Amino acid sequence: MQVFEQNAAGSPDRFDLALAYPQWQGSGRSANLPRGAEAAAEVCGRYAPLRRVAMAGGGEAAGGINRWTAILDQFRSAQAILDEVRPARILTAGGDCAVDVAVIDHLHRRYPDLTVIWVDAHLDANTAETSPSGDFHGMPVATLLGRPPAALRALLGPPLAPSQLLYASAHVGDDGEWAFQREQGVRWLEPGQTISGPVHIHFDLDALDPAQFPHLAYPEGRLSLEAGEDLVRNAAAGGNLVGLTLTEFAPADAAAARDGSRYLERLCEAAGLRAMTIG
Repeated sequence: MQVFEQNAAGSPDRFDLALAYPQWQGSGRSANLPRGAEAAAEVCGRYAPLRRVAMAGGGEAAGGINRWTAILDQFRSAQAILDEVRPARILTAGGDCAVDVAVIDHLHRRYPDLTVIWVDAHLDANTAETSPSGDFHGMPVATLLGRPPAALRALLGPPLAPSQLLYASAHVGDDGEWAFQREQGVRWLEPGQTISGPVHIHFDLDALDPAQFPHLAYPEGRLSLEAGEDLVRNAAAGGNLVGLTLTEFAPADAAAARDGSRYLERLCEAAGLRAMTIG
């Protein structure tokens, strides 16, 4: 029987599901993402029961999005798991950034007042029409705020309101993304700001300073390791943390995967999670 430890306050440190979602097709630099996704799944599986999204092949472009057929197949696989398990709290191991579309959509249906903290170096606010690359990992924020690809519209619930998503550490964007941010009025998390109610943290590891965390395909972040942990810890302490997603882990080899995995463990611990014990 699996037993979850409890924290000092006596509340269960339990997430109902660890979702291994190894999608790499949304990224333009995907060479090391499968290795990182597997390492992240190994870490997350220590903290909650693990289920795996079915891997897809390379996929074909459609609707202006690279490898879209594989991305859509994996979205449907993830959604089927979420519909079956109906988790109240989800720990997700990506994969590229776009894995969080299915997870956040599920949580928002359950918690209409959900707040999403989007920790990322990038705005991720392109649409298929504005994206210069056609890579879906640059589109999840726009998708969640009501501008999804046409094929996803019937599969998604109501969009987040712009006030329900707060950027943290995002500073890189192209013209289309900055225009979307201004149009929608998406804001940044203020220093020391606490969020009441249900909170989900999207943590793209490329938000981190590559001098401290080099296992990245897009080394443009500024966030220190300590600041990243503090952000997660403060969000967990201030609100009802119902989701944590770790994405874009791109270690170059097995040794790098082991090294980077130690920081993923630190983020899980900062979220208040305790490893499962068997007994």
